[in-house]
Amino acid sequence: MASQRDVKNRISSIKNIEKITRAMEMVAAARLRRAEQRIQAMRPYAGALRRMTRQAAEAAGSVPRLPILSEHEQENTVALMLVTGDRGLAGAFNSQIIRAGVRANDEERREGRNVAFFASGRRGVSSLTFRGFDVREGFVGFSERPSYANAREIAEKLMAAYIDGEVDRVEIIYNGYISPLTQKVTQETLLPLQHATILEEDEEGHDDDAQEPEHRALVEYEPDPEEILARLIPDYVEISVYRALLESTASELGARMTAMRNASENAGGIIEDLTLEMNRARQAEITQEIMEVVAGAEALG
Repeated sequence: MASQRDVKNRISSIKNIEKITRAMEMVAAARLRRAEQRIQAMRPYAGALRRMTRQAAEAAGSVPRLPILSEHEQENTVALMLVTGDRGLAGAFNSQIIRAGVRANDEERREGRNVAFFASGRRGVSSLTFRGFDVREGFVGFSERPSYANAREIAEKLMAAYIDGEVDRVEIIYNGYISPLTQKVTQETLLPLQHATILEEDEEGHDDDAQEPEHRALVEYEPDPEEILARLIPDYVEISVYRALLESTASELGARMTAMRNASENAGGIIEDLTLEMNRARQAEITQEIMEVVAGAEALG
């Protein structure tokens, strides 16, 4: 059995850890509220822009033959953009994105396609590098408060790789925010537009083809839908990346808040167990002292 002093030292150490985890939980909770507000403010605009892009694509009929809109004849290389965090201590937040990226890589390679990794967040960049993957572009330093400029930088790199023919499809994988306790790994196709996620589902996840034609508003385009579509595509890619960054930020903070709360509760349980162990050690020491006193008294008597 450990001595009373050793147990006291362990209790003191765990109490210090508990203070840290409590503080981290409170900080994450405060930041999460602001992240939720940013998502709520962004979602209507992002949804409207994605719907506008989808409607313009439907009105255009055939997608204009521009580099950003041209579908490549063959899919030889797929870009996987992984959105992770700069820090850990967030449960499975980062690891589940890495696992999803590795699974997607394996699937693409089984189909005979190469994969070019892009990643935001130090955890994603370092984990992919450690696993031996070549990260084409890494973006770090803004995972807890991304700006639209960060999304534009990422979008420009992805669009440039597609236009230059370095990649033939662009996928983005991120944690979609549902609640502080729940994050959903989401994979979306950004380019080419012909296979983009926005052509399959609307913002609420309902299939547009299920809507009756008479229930759709008649839209007249000026200039032509083709020209409008060419202007909308860069904005659509940027807002899609920005949305993924904001969703990932809220998911990271929610996961960290939950992980720190669990850590604090576990620390409390350990402290209770160690306190019981310390009491037993104290009782054993007192019993030993009493026995020594009794033995000494008997020896003198």
